[in-house]
This record gives sequence, structure tokens and C-alpha cells, in this order.
Amino acid sequence: MANDTPRPVIVWFRDDLRLSDHPALHHAAAAGGPVICIYVDDEQSPQLRPPQARPLGAASRWWLAQSLRALAADLAERGGQLILRRGPAAAIIGELARQLDAGAVHWNEIEIAPHRAVADDLAEALSMAGIDHHRHRGDLLAAPAEIRGKEGRGMRVFTPFWRRVLGLGGPPQPLPAPTALHAAPVLPSDELATWRLEPTGPDWAGGLRDSWTVGERAAQDKLTAFLDGLPGYAEGRDRPDRDVTSRLSPHLRFGEISPRQVWHAARFAAAKRPAIAADIDKFLSELGWREFCRNLLHDHPDLAERNLQASFDAFPWTANDAALHAWQRGSTGYPIVDAGMRELWHTGVMHNRVRMVVASLLVKHLLIDWRLGEQWFWDTLVDADPASNPANWQWVAGCGADAAPYFRVFNPVLQGEKFDPAGDYVRRWVPELAALPDKFIHRPWDATPVELAAAGVTLGGNYPKPIVDHKLGRARALAAYAELRQR
Repeated sequence: MANDTPRPVIVWFRDDLRLSDHPALHHAAAAGGPVICIYVDDEQSPQLRPPQARPLGAASRWWLAQSLRALAADLAERGGQLILRRGPAAAIIGELARQLDAGAVHWNEIEIAPHRAVADDLAEALSMAGIDHHRHRGDLLAAPAEIRGKEGRGMRVFTPFWRRVLGLGGPPQPLPAPTALHAAPVLPSDELATWRLEPTGPDWAGGLRDSWTVGERAAQDKLTAFLDGLPGYAEGRDRPDRDVTSRLSPHLRFGEISPRQVWHAARFAAAKRPAIAADIDKFLSELGWREFCRNLLHDHPDLAERNLQASFDAFPWTANDAALHAWQRGSTGYPIVDAGMRELWHTGVMHNRVRMVVASLLVKHLLIDWRLGEQWFWDTLVDADPASNPANWQWVAGCGADAAPYFRVFNPVLQGEKFDPAGDYVRRWVPELAALPDKFIHRPWDATPVELAAAGVTLGGNYPKPIVDHKLGRARALAAYAELRQR
């Protein structure tokens, strides 16, 4: 008698650590057989080793550990198990599929060249073994192949890019999470602690633990709360002293929530409350910028290393380790910059407006190569994205796609006074300045000695003097730009 017991189906999790709107899991569960869920920590595949790809930074590794725990718990509630393995993903999953006589392997595509290459290797191995495999779309609103300019080239300007995405009519509706998974044999799995994703000596992650709840449920709760309180986002999103932004970026980075879930929830909110339509449009354009950066990386896999505008290859960067270190520590003497860098170290994120200001100071006032700033963000951001992080740094530096002109030099004092007018953001993260009056909070050097003493501030003592004069730094940046143009 033929054995009609359904064969097990494998789901390969990657940057999609969720159960809802997970096409690979949805279709695997629908097959009716046992579902094997696996995550592979792969830094061994040639395509995922430098320079093709780089390991996660320290803050992202911390987030990944928490996200895997949350995913494992969610799967266990539905009768599933998350298998953890370390090594080359194509070899590990291919061998597991053969051992289990799997009926199929499912995964969601990641539109990043090294990840596509590893998936191609797995697809080839499975085909040779006669095992079905299914690649699903799930990490973008639109595949890069759908957003091409003339002659099939990727688009380098955001506005027409986003207009093209919007013209597609919106992504498919999100898929529900499976309510239950058919029991599968318990398989050997690595202990997460053996992967050493989290710091131990010293344990610097206390601020991250205080700042975040990680996982799919937290992401969904955060989206709901954000959309419920949305009015004023379009105007207030540039204010680091207000709790206006969604704080969804690390959840999107690790796929605890999908972009199409965000899209449809936002559109539904706008339909219910037409008064917030402008806020929704601005919010979704931020999601669009994520797509734009991912498309840039799709076309330029070396985005973190090479200037998109080749003319900047001759830019006269300055080597200044002391200035770089002061910037990293939040000791530049510019309060809004120091607040941002300290927020980053404590929480693993930084308000987007402040990111632009701190990046401008590094690459323009200090003439330090944008790649050094990008590398620091890569290590300290919990939302460090392989596309958005370098694309945003290139945008500020003036060498990227749709970039801010190099001669646009942010004035950190005026930026602070405009977007943190009462100094609440600075007071939170630079407490040594907390007692200064509002009018001096962004320019403590303008206070009199008596006013400084009354606030307990000693310039050059418990708070540094500006690392560079703004006018001097701006003039030096413009001179460097002029030199570049002459070359």
C-alpha cells in the first residue's frame, strides 16, 4: 500500500522573522504536512563573506538574538519549532531536505545580490536532488524588475521612482498567520547562546533592553499605536524632542513586520480618517525611500564602498582619528550632534533629522570620509540596513543618488534651534547642559561665565568646546568641493 502521509515541507527564514504576511510559511502550511522552520546563521557562504557582504554589527546582532527568541516562541504556540543551524545555508538546508525526504522548500526572496546568490545555490542543489522549491516575494512593495527607467536601468531620482511604485496600484493584501502547524519531528538545533550574538563582557546592551521590545507582536502594536496617534506627523517628524515617528525601522529591518502590512494598515487608517491623509502620504513616502535605497543596492552591490558619483573618488578627505573618536563619543561641542550620538549609543537608533545633522558635521565640517561614519552606524544601529545605511550616508555626503548638494552644509546650531527649540532633546541626552537657559542650550559658548557657572557648565571641562568653528568648517567644505570640481 502506498504511503500517502504528507512529506514534510521546509521553510527557510531569513530577514523575515514573523508569522503573518509570510508567503513562504503560508504556502508551506497550506500543503497540509509537517512544517520544518529553520534559520541559518550564515557567514560562511562565499557570497556572504567580505567584500561581497559583511557580518552584522554588534547592535544588530543583539536585536537578531531577541527576534529569534520571539519567533521561536510564536512558532511554539502554533505547534512548530524553530531550528537554528550555523554554516553555509545552501549546504545545510539542502542536506536537511534530503535527510527528511522533504516535499518542498519555501523561502521569501531577499532582493540583495549576495542573498540572491545563496538562494540560487540552494535552488540548484534542490533541483539536482529532485526536491521542489518555491521562492516568494515578501521583502519589498515592488520587485526591482518592475521599477526600471529607460533602457532597463534603475532609477536614480526618488520622486519619479516613487511615482512609478504608486502607479502599480499598491501591493497585494497581507497574508494571515497560520493558526496551527502540523507536528513535525523534533530536530537537533543549536542553542542560541552558543552563537554569541549578545555582549557579555562588558554587557553594553542595557540601554537597548530598556529601549525596545523586540518581535512581531511588538511591531504590530507599535504600528497600531502610531497610526492611532498620527495627526501632525508630516510636520512633527523632524522634531527629535517629540514622540512622533513610528520607530518601526528595526522591525522592518529584520522582517518582524512586512512593508505591505505597513502599507495596507496606513491606507486603511487614511480611509477611516481622511483628515490624516497628508500624514499618511508622508509616512508612506518614508517607506518608499526604503524601497528606493533597496533598488540602489540591487543595482550597485558595492553601495557601502564606492561613491555612486565617480567624480567623488578624488575628494580630498582628511584623516583625523581624534576628531572621528570625538564624534563617535558625542563630544563634538555641538549639543544637537552630541545628543544624537549618545542617543545612538544608548538606544541603537537616532532620530532621522539628527542623523542628517551628525553625518553632515562629520563629512563636511570635519572632511572625514563618509564610509567611516557609515561603518560606525553599521555597528551601533539596531536598524542598520545594508541599503538604507550607505545610501543615506552617500545622500548627505553629496556623492549618492538624488543626493543633497555637497555645498548644502547643515548648521548644527540652527538645526538644533529649529527642531529642538526648547532643548528638551539635548537636555535628555546631554545632561551636563540641562541647567542652561533655552537660548544657550544649542550655543553654550555664547553664555557668559556667570551663566555657565550657574548651570554647572565648564566649556573645555565637563563639556567640550566646538570641535570646529561652523563658519570655518563650512568654508573648508566649500573649498574642498571647489577643488573637486576643478579636478
